[in-house]
Amino acid sequence: MNSIRQVPSRVKSKRTETILGAEREHFEKQQLSSISKAINSTETPLKEKHARRIILGTHREKGAYTFWSYAVGLPLPSSAIVSWKFCHVLHKIMRDGHRNTLQDCMRHYSSIAETGLLWTNTRDRHGYGQLVCLYSKLLCTKMEFHTKHSEIPASLEATDEVLERTAGTDINNVFQLTVEVFDYMDAELRLAEAVLRQLNMSIAISTLTSGQCKLAPLIQVIQDCSHLYHYTVKLLFKLHACLPADTLQGHRERFHEQFHSLKTFLNKARDMLYFKRLIQIPGLPDSPPNFLRASALAEHVKPMVVIPDEEELEEQEEDEPEPLIDVSEAQPSMASQPQGDIFDQAFGPPSDGFDDRDLQIEHLKREIELLKAELEKIKGEAQRYITQLKSQINSLETELEEQRAQKQRTLVENEQLRMELEAIRRRNTEHESMQTSFVEAEKRSQATELRYNKLKEKHAELVANHAELLRKSADTVKMLSATQQTQEEIEQTKQQLAFQVERVRQESDMKFEEQRFDMDKLRRELEEKNAEIHKVKSLLQTSEKAGEQLNSSMAALKTEKDKLTQSISKKDADLSSLMKEAHLKEYSLQQERDQTIKELGELQGKLKEKLSHEDQLQQKLLDEQFALLQATVTEAENIIQDAVATLDDPLHINSSSSPDYLISRAEATLNSIDKLQVGHSEYVKRMRDAGSLVRALTKFSHLTADTIISGSATAHMAHTDDADRLTEHCKTCATQSLQYLRNLKSKASLKGADPTSIQAAVQKILRIGQDLRPKGIDVGKEELGDVVDKEMAATSAAIEEAVRRIDEMMSQTRKDTTGVQLEVNERSAIRLLVLASTDLQKEIVESGRGAASVREFYARNSRWTEGLISASKAVGWGATQMVDSADKVVLHTGKYEELIVCSHEIAASTAQLVAASKVKADRGSKKLGVLQHASRHVNEMAANVVASTKTGQDQIVDKGTMDFSGMSLIKLKKEEMESQVKVLELETMLENERLHLGGLRKKHYEIAGVPLEELAQDNGLRASPHVTAAPSSPKPSKPTLMKKPALAQKPNIPPKSTVTFSFFFFNVLNV
Repeated sequence: MNSIRQVPSRVKSKRTETILGAEREHFEKQQLSSISKAINSTETPLKEKHARRIILGTHREKGAYTFWSYAVGLPLPSSAIVSWKFCHVLHKIMRDGHRNTLQDCMRHYSSIAETGLLWTNTRDRHGYGQLVCLYSKLLCTKMEFHTKHSEIPASLEATDEVLERTAGTDINNVFQLTVEVFDYMDAELRLAEAVLRQLNMSIAISTLTSGQCKLAPLIQVIQDCSHLYHYTVKLLFKLHACLPADTLQGHRERFHEQFHSLKTFLNKARDMLYFKRLIQIPGLPDSPPNFLRASALAEHVKPMVVIPDEEELEEQEEDEPEPLIDVSEAQPSMASQPQGDIFDQAFGPPSDGFDDRDLQIEHLKREIELLKAELEKIKGEAQRYITQLKSQINSLETELEEQRAQKQRTLVENEQLRMELEAIRRRNTEHESMQTSFVEAEKRSQATELRYNKLKEKHAELVANHAELLRKSADTVKMLSATQQTQEEIEQTKQQLAFQVERVRQESDMKFEEQRFDMDKLRRELEEKNAEIHKVKSLLQTSEKAGEQLNSSMAALKTEKDKLTQSISKKDADLSSLMKEAHLKEYSLQQERDQTIKELGELQGKLKEKLSHEDQLQQKLLDEQFALLQATVTEAENIIQDAVATLDDPLHINSSSSPDYLISRAEATLNSIDKLQVGHSEYVKRMRDAGSLVRALTKFSHLTADTIISGSATAHMAHTDDADRLTEHCKTCATQSLQYLRNLKSKASLKGADPTSIQAAVQKILRIGQDLRPKGIDVGKEELGDVVDKEMAATSAAIEEAVRRIDEMMSQTRKDTTGVQLEVNERSAIRLLVLASTDLQKEIVESGRGAASVREFYARNSRWTEGLISASKAVGWGATQMVDSADKVVLHTGKYEELIVCSHEIAASTAQLVAASKVKADRGSKKLGVLQHASRHVNEMAANVVASTKTGQDQIVDKGTMDFSGMSLIKLKKEEMESQVKVLELETMLENERLHLGGLRKKHYEIAGVPLEELAQDNGLRASPHVTAAPSSPKPSKPTLMKKPALAQKPNIPPKSTVTFSFFFFNVLNV
């Protein structure tokens, strides 16, 4: 007694703190070991024993503080497998852990979301990145949902009453809750679909650790989806009871999508070996519930997920035992020896050895610890009992739902029986059908009796289960009462020892308070169990009432059956007479039926003959169409082959064509190829009609042949490289066309025939033809009006310069010339011509342009404008060149023939200018007459220049007679031969110069413009009567507009006494 009183209180508190610290340290080590083994980078599935230890830890500390203290240090950003296992463990903790775990997880909501975002766009070689992103979104959705609706636990194991209380009576809240459940289900299904999409659905994939690592979290997904599906059905039926069907159309469509996705997921999971040994997966009905029919709610069966107990037993056997509180060994080892040393050092050894009270205290402490362990075991057993009771309650609810559905079906069948019986009353002529329906009614009634007997058996089983639950509840109450008695004894003992050890009493009081709290908690849990038992009783009572209702309905059915039997016996007599009449009618109907069948057979034979004849006609039509197509193709081949043969014809070598004509033919050929493609596609779609393809082929063959011949003819006038390329493309076009036509002749290659290669060849021909067009035509149409004005201004400037130079030359000549009189005609012939042409041009533009501008008029008449520009250039150039030639003659450095040639060029340019003006001018125009008069005056002046030049040349040339004196016959003969040789040489030189002149003119025509025929066809240009044909030459003939005018005739001029050399030049006044 004295020794115990002398123990200081700080020693006792230190001892208690040591024990509690050891317990806490052991708990933390155990949790750290479980967390490190459960969440690692090894691609293996999570072991249940590690997860169970972590879950029990949350129940022990009533939260997830320890778990999160270690979880924040995990390398989640560096390993996708670690993040995947972390999400799996967190999912299990939220489902099966303590209810405060959800609040602790919400504190780390942002870190979970950041982990998902981190792995959104990151790819790893195992494919876990995208899965971690979806899993983190699911966990965030789960936390938000259960935080907002705290009545529904994270395990989703809530009764229908809790769901009704959560939804409330406000239809808006029900609507919002339904949308949130839809989102919840979508997150679950997205994760499941992503996992199954990464794994091929072979049997062996679920036996590999890598596949099991990805499949393991789907067990929790299946458990969540089963409850969410049930909640969705309940809420949708409630919405349809309050809102119109059109408003909920979107909800129904979304539910149907989720229903089919969930059914597909469950079917795939059910086929995997991995799930078969871990979970019993429920099945969904073949079709989704019909929410438009309120009675369909009775047919709904809640899907139940069952976790087999055998697997848990096997895992417990494999797992080493783990005591909840291990203090039996720690306390003696920690308290025996150190305690004795402290007492010996402080107070010396005790006088009487160990005191009995110390032993009692130690014994009581051990008993307290043992009681704690027993309480923990009782809690575990109670939790297990609760789980079993919940599963039994769920099974009973399922059976009740089945009974309700069966009752509904029975009522429906009864209603059908009533309807059938009423139909039997109305049908006096159908005795056999009535007898069959009566037999079926008897069978259904027997089936109903069998179902009622089964319901009775189920009811008896429920009563037995209820009695067994009551017995277990009584045993639990006894254990609790024994625990209470033990606690009371401990409390009495503590009170007796309170006056001795005050500090020990305080500690014991605190522990007893904790135990009272635990006991109160157990009492509340027992009350909840009793409430659940009362609910089961109420369900049993409702089932008994349903059985009584079934009995009453069966009795009513029996009475109704008796009445129907009596009515049937009464009607038998009437039916016997009716049967005879029915047999007679049946015989007559049989004869009519045989006759009808015979006629039907004949009609079917005729119909078959007509169908076969129609098939023959159809085939004949197809053959005729194909034969027509083959004939057309053959003719097209002949046309193209003739064109190819023309290329090698020697007569074709002298032919020529313009690039513009080739361009027009090539463009028409491209259009025909487009139509040919359209016709080909139509014929392939409908083989009955080949008209469009035949028409397209005909046009295509002719245009292609024209393009080939025109290309070859154009090549004769082109350079060697262009001619070779053009000829090669023409031959390629012909080859591709013949190959395409050969493909059309065969049915096998008809559909695959493609004229793309022909189109490419024609496009190449078109590009070469555009390159071969004269460069003068390249002026833009919008610039033609400006070019006309510029050329007319340039012509005027050139004539003014000629006037100035002639004035200077004439003044210089008058000073220097002595024996030769130089006469100059200063009349302004060319100036009048240019002025008249300008006035007529303005009149043509003003009369023909209408509302358009002058530039638009020139652009619209581009060919006429180009001719006018060419004529203006020629007039200005001729005037300048004639002045240069006259200057050379005066200076004795030129030739008289240059003046004659310049006169011819001016006459030709004048004729071209008049012809270009007459194209657009009115015939009665006065300005046209003025222009023609000026043109004739210019021609007269040019003729006078030619005549005067020749006369002056004849006068200046020495025409002295030859002196033949002193020449012998031989010498004369020799001079004659030399003269003949010189004549032959001059004739040869003349012929060569003529050929050279022809080549120059040909090149000039190619550069200057297009043939006259095409020009006249486009712009209505007609040859001027002033233009005469040039002598024929071996070269191609030139356009009439471009030919040189005939030489002016020499006028009759009387001889003069003095030598007069008259030049008539064009004198243009300054503008």
